[in-house]
Amino acid sequence: MPNQNKPTPPLAEIAPHILWLWKSRLTDKQIVQALRKEIDTTRYGIGLTKFIQVRTDMGLLRTRQQGHSVESIRDAMLELREMYPKAGMREVISLLHHEEGMSVSRSVIKSYFSIYEADLVCQRKARRLQRRRFWAAGVNDIVAVDQHDKWLRFGLALHTRIEPFSGHIMWIYYLDTIESLGHMPLVTQSDPGTKNFWIANGHTMLRQWYDSLLQDTLQHRWMRTKKNVMPEIAWSQLRRRFTPGFESLLDHGVEQDWYDSDNTLQVMIFRWVFIPWLQCELDSYQDRINHTAKRRDRNKVLPHGVPELIYRFPEDFGALDFKIKVEKAAVDHVRAMYIKPGHPVFDLIPSDLGDTLQICYERLGHPVVNHKSAWTVYLGLLCTFAASIETVPRMLPSDSSEGDEDLPLLQDHQDLPFHEETNGYYYMGGVCGGLGLDNEHHQLLDGLTREDEPDVSDEADVNVTGLDNAGLIVWNFSDEEEDVMDEW
Repeated sequence: MPNQNKPTPPLAEIAPHILWLWKSRLTDKQIVQALRKEIDTTRYGIGLTKFIQVRTDMGLLRTRQQGHSVESIRDAMLELREMYPKAGMREVISLLHHEEGMSVSRSVIKSYFSIYEADLVCQRKARRLQRRRFWAAGVNDIVAVDQHDKWLRFGLALHTRIEPFSGHIMWIYYLDTIESLGHMPLVTQSDPGTKNFWIANGHTMLRQWYDSLLQDTLQHRWMRTKKNVMPEIAWSQLRRRFTPGFESLLDHGVEQDWYDSDNTLQVMIFRWVFIPWLQCELDSYQDRINHTAKRRDRNKVLPHGVPELIYRFPEDFGALDFKIKVEKAAVDHVRAMYIKPGHPVFDLIPSDLGDTLQICYERLGHPVVNHKSAWTVYLGLLCTFAASIETVPRMLPSDSSEGDEDLPLLQDHQDLPFHEETNGYYYMGGVCGGLGLDNEHHQLLDGLTREDEPDVSDEADVNVTGLDNAGLIVWNFSDEEEDVMDEW
């Protein structure tokens, strides 16, 4: 559509949108279409030719324009392999794009692998996949939460929150997430356990705040006989794509006797140095995954695309959005009931000790913390602290779990009904009280299909029976990814 001679929006206004759409590796035409949803089209216009000029001026060049070869990516590949030793072709293309700003064709990566990494290619091809069945009714139908305990030996626990329909990953605390987004899903989902009573109670209270008909019904799913599938897949991908290099680095410090998780001082300094850095790396991983299209799978009915785009614009993918808008007052009410702001869990380390370590860090000259320097900074702080403090001060904490009490689950609340098809596909969402889509929802989906959006896929596994495929996501889960287009 031409811009009808309207002026182009100010660069400061459209640049943030261009950058996040660029991360999703969309075509120029797709980016222009998305930009028109973000700008005031009554005042401004932007066409394909003008956009290409704008992104070129921003230094955003396509694969052919960058013209990379096997040798031109060699240094970047060696750097990436230090922390991502097992990344496959698709992952490497994504890493180069997000971490290095390099757009590299599949053919170049393939040639690089054949020259420098033939043994790793053989190892990756030997992998076997496990698939599981699951379906959701649309965006914000379900949010699944889980904890990853593989790094507990380092004193680190990872948490995730995933919107299954889009595959959108969110790390941060649940109440912070929905306050930032301004909306919440219909139901939350987790494995059983008292540690998840907080989110079950909090989410149920928020849902009841806006819908009195939900009184006495828990708006949380306990995955007792069924697996908490989406977080399991996310952790599997994390273990394969992110963990190896970072875990090797952490193990190195333990093997060198630099770090003992039973030594309180070492634990405090380790947290101060490593957690902020690792969080930044995990945030980068999250951003990269959310802006990378998943593997196109004939067993996955809907949708196919970039998680960030599916989550933001579900209607473009022939899908419904079940989000419930949330006001700050409601979040503050739940936060006041269940959260103690002064609890030690919200502190990286005790504030007094943090102030002391900051002084020691300044004495070291504010060194940058990355995968090459993290242990050096840690050891430097340990030595500087020991030299400046004759005895370990009282600022070191005692067992922070003292005084903690298990939160009881809301009393007299019934679980949502469980809906399973005869073919083994099961529904664990919150639409229609847990029963799934009704006629009105199907009419809405039919309307989206009739609009003939270009991103809607009607592909379905012929073995999927008993479900109306339109608007549903059906997974035979795989943690592999598809090949990408060679000329992005």
